[in-house]
Amino acid sequence: MLFQVVTIFPELIDAFARVGLVAKSVEAGILRFEALSPRAFTSDKHNSVDDAPFGGGSGMVMLPEPLALTMEAHDRSAAAAGLSRSLRVLLTPQGRVFTQADARRLAALPGLMLICGRYEGVDERVHALVDEQISIGDFVLNGGEVAAMALIEAVSRLLPGMLGNAQSLDEESHAAGLLEYPHYTRPRSFRGHDVPAVLLSGNHAAVARWRRKQALLRTRAQRPDLFAQLALDATDRALLAEAEDEA
Repeated sequence: MLFQVVTIFPELIDAFARVGLVAKSVEAGILRFEALSPRAFTSDKHNSVDDAPFGGGSGMVMLPEPLALTMEAHDRSAAAAGLSRSLRVLLTPQGRVFTQADARRLAALPGLMLICGRYEGVDERVHALVDEQISIGDFVLNGGEVAAMALIEAVSRLLPGMLGNAQSLDEESHAAGLLEYPHYTRPRSFRGHDVPAVLLSGNHAAVARWRRKQALLRTRAQRPDLFAQLALDATDRALLAEAEDEA
């Protein structure tokens, strides 16, 4: 999959692509990265990518032309590689909040272009040049690069060959609308806290049942908004009733 990133700090993306599973996936040909700076498409001696807002106000606004020219350069690069134009996504606090369902949807694409704003944001006319606007949460960052890297990780780990154990994707948080069950490893006892006996029993059915119950309880306690959307079956209801009897 091709990730094209429009950013005034391409070195951040270059460094990200050289670390951990992302780097291994680049070496394996699963991922490809292109990071282009709008500064390369400016015409003034200062390579300006921002200016003061019309109407006054604090901060600076990213100019539309360098961003547009950078996106178009990415399009030409994709075409030269025999690919169609990548979906253009602007990372912005004004966007729709990113979810695991979005990660699955975007992972099916051959390419993705991520546009990273800075300063007070981008000129409003840039919005007409993108296909989607995405936020990673209701908070503000200095720029879109951290959000872009988070999105890249969420999407790329769903690609075939990215993870050594693909089965883990089916069990982790948000995969099925639930938070993930608790995990334990050695030692069996740590500072007065013991590993639940069921996990040491060797009874795989009992372990699976315990994990499902814990996922339900954790989601209900920590993310009632997610829990309210669940379609509980008879087994789930029985597990919750059992937990209440044990309390």
